Amino acid sequence: MTQQPFFIPTPRLSADIYEQIRETARRFAESRVRPAAAGLDESETFPADIYAEMAGLGLFGITVPDTYGGAGLDALSYALVMEELSRGYASVADQCGLVELIGTLLSVHGTDVQRSQWLGGVLAAKTRVAYCITEAEAGTDVSGVKTTAVPDGKGWRLSGSKIWIHNAPVADVGFVLARTDPSAGNRGMSIFIVDLHSAGVSRGPKEHKMGQRASQVGALHFEDVALGPDALLGPMNRGFHIMMSVLDKGRIGIGALAVGIAQAGLEAAVDYAKTRKQFGKTIAENQGLQWLMADMQKDITAARALVHRAAMTMDHNLSATMDCSMAKCFAGDAAVQHTANAVQIFGGSGYIRGFEVERLYRDAKITQIYEGTNQIQRTIIARELLKG
Repeated sequence: MTQQPFFIPTPRLSADIYEQIRETARRFAESRVRPAAAGLDESETFPADIYAEMAGLGLFGITVPDTYGGAGLDALSYALVMEELSRGYASVADQCGLVELIGTLLSVHGTDVQRSQWLGGVLAAKTRVAYCITEAEAGTDVSGVKTTAVPDGKGWRLSGSKIWIHNAPVADVGFVLARTDPSAGNRGMSIFIVDLHSAGVSRGPKEHKMGQRASQVGALHFEDVALGPDALLGPMNRGFHIMMSVLDKGRIGIGALAVGIAQAGLEAAVDYAKTRKQFGKTIAENQGLQWLMADMQKDITAARALVHRAAMTMDHNLSATMDCSMAKCFAGDAAVQHTANAVQIFGGSGYIRGFEVERLYRDAKITQIYEGTNQIQRTIIARELLKG
């Protein structure tokens, strides 16, 4: 096997532009997101007002071309925004990530009519979207999708159910993966744009999650829903490949989100250790806790570097699948491990609701699960490595 040469791609924009992007997201996260995080976590409320402000700042559709109303930036810019928003509250960053994926689907694969009908509202936070893949028997194994779309002479009839869908309780439109050729496996799926206020669409109750609780999740049910011919997104029977095509970018987003969670935990732990006193001295003077914080710093720095490398590789139109999986996997594992360490540094206080590190620990866990579990990421990494 020939070893892939190690390289670090160069950023495409100037350092000043990246700093402006990061600073815009950080100021918003500090002024609007972080102060609201505890209340949103407790109430599980969809923060429509925050999303409207984000849209006004251009924080939705980071990589969507400006000709379609996006910011027209690159994947590294997207990673910077996701990290800073997540440092404020991961549920808010999650919405940014969802809009990025849907915006990419529409800008790359949509028709002019579909972009005109949907994209502007999505990027302006006026149209709430759902990315509808997961089913009871199709989570990690997307090939298990059983939802069907059957031609009826006028368009299609959509039937089936999706579970654990982000925004399902509040979404206006869903991008639904369905079988259009049951005999063709992954090559027999298509994507449909579905008005979720249509006859035959119903919603399950909102799920109450362990973490990222302001991110609404639930089920969607489709019972013989009539779809017009313009509902098909991209070519017929290419839906699986189209959905998979945006997952690398999604993994960059989740990796950056995990870094933001871990960074917030580190900052809280350092501040607490410098002020909390035991045995007549601050706990920051104890070598054991210094080593915990040192491990947090080095792993978060490494995770950020992996995320940025993956983003820059994508920005140079190079194969980024392994890099994206490594970044998402490493960053997710680091976020869980080091928010746990932040709780440890806080001691009993860290286990109490109302302390930021308790929420961060809960918010971190899902980063090892969604956008492909970290076990699947390891499988992808090994597969890419063995391909040479």
